[in-house]
Formats: sequence, structure tokens, C-alpha cells
Amino acid sequence: MINKKSIGPTCHKCNSIQYCTIGKPNENISNCPMIEKKELEEQAIHIYNSEENIQKSTRVASIIEAKGYIEWPRLRDTIEYAKGMNYTKIGLAFCIGLMNEARKIAKILENAHFKVYSVCCKTGSIKKTDLGIPKEYTMISKTGYTIGWISCNPVAQALLLNDCDTDLNLIVGLCVGHDITFTQLSKAPVSTLIAKDRSSPHNPALVLYSHYGEKVIEAGFKKDR
Repeated sequence: MINKKSIGPTCHKCNSIQYCTIGKPNENISNCPMIEKKELEEQAIHIYNSEENIQKSTRVASIIEAKGYIEWPRLRDTIEYAKGMNYTKIGLAFCIGLMNEARKIAKILENAHFKVYSVCCKTGSIKKTDLGIPKEYTMISKTGYTIGWISCNPVAQALLLNDCDTDLNLIVGLCVGHDITFTQLSKAPVSTLIAKDRSSPHNPALVLYSHYGEKVIEAGFKKDR
């Protein structure tokens, strides 16, 4: 084994299929966490064994993965997980641009016998300029209509769903950053059902499957600089 100072885990550089997925560490690198941070791996096992809710969540998630592998969409996975965890109240924190999607999701969840609460991102009608956001970052449509002068409000979304005492909150297309704020303040556990990506109909992984997609990102970075 190479003896070098640990640089933290970089599992993306390892062919894990040949190692941890078959039950063994990669002894050819110095920073395999199964070797370098064995005490943390052992701590994780202790948490699984000692914290009932984490143990249950992990068990339910693994069962769902096996039962619905490839066949079930994420929404079905979410429903089955919520049922497995005995949740009854689900909150939707959604982008107003995904209003139709939020309505469809709510209907499906209600048909699955959940109580659904939802809060759109523009709740509170707070002006962006009142939050210190420069006026030039309020968007104007091509027709001249102001469409972006009201700020997204993930703080209120979290507080309102906390007030409903939800068991699980689902993010439906919140902006990057706003989703982080919402997750930070949510009392209930949070899962992302739809990740916002306007450039690829809310499929962020799409850019990874296209050489041209990567070039667009690179070109954007160069243009910004």
C-alpha cells in the first residue's frame, strides 16, 4: 500500500466496482476511506445500530431500491418510502414555474392517501430589492413585463410547512441555493423530487451525456470571465 498523507476520500477516481461493492477496500491507494478513515466507517455502523430512525430509513430505502429497480419512477419510490416510514403528511415546496407539476404530484399523493400541504416559492411577495438584491437582477420579459421582481422565499416555505408539522417535505424545482436554505430550515426530512434545470427540462444529468453539453458549460465559463 502506498504510504502518503491522506488527502481525503476521492472515490470518483477509484473503480469501486472492483472494491467496496464486493466487500474489500482498495489497498492500491492511500486515501481509501475504508482504510484511511476506518474509525469513521465504524462510527457509521454504530449509528445504524443505535439510531432507530436511521436504521429504519436505510432499511426501507434499500427494500424499495430492490423492489422497484429500474421499473419505478422516483415519485413511486417516494410514495413507497413514505408509506414504509409510516408518514401521513407530506409538504411540497415548489417553484411557481412548476405549478402544473405540483398539482399533479399533489393529486397522486392524495390518491395514495397522504395529507398534502404545499407552498409556492413566491409566498410573502417580498421584493428582491428589499432583500438587498441589485435591481439589475430582477428579470424583464421580452415583452417588457416584469416577471422577476418578487423574490423566491424558501425561508417562509420551510416555516409554513414546519407549522403544518409535516412528516416529509419534497422539493419540486426550487432554485439552486434556495433549495439549500429550505433544507436547512425544514424540521421534516427533505427529498428532492424535481431538480430545477431550465436548460434541459429539469434533467440536470442530461448535460453529462452529451459532448456538446459539456462544451456549452465550458463556453459559458469562458464568457463569464
